[in-house]
Amino acid sequence: MREVGTRDGTIRLGQFLKLADLIDAGADAKQLLAEHDVRVNGESETRRGRQLVRGDVVSVDGRAVRVG
Repeated sequence: MREVGTRDGTIRLGQFLKLADLIDAGADAKQLLAEHDVRVNGESETRRGRQLVRGDVVSVDGRAVRVG
């Protein structure tokens, strides 16, 4: 599993999706969350403002990335 580091260990889901190259632009987060299976720590998530912390695992259609 790939790990993507953040400056202070916390980041919002929409920002993380962009940082992890799971979307091309931050504006794409809303559409991705509406149309794809996005999970945080195994639970379905639809809020792009969800606060993530170091160690959280975000998966989109089976591709998983850990917050570092």
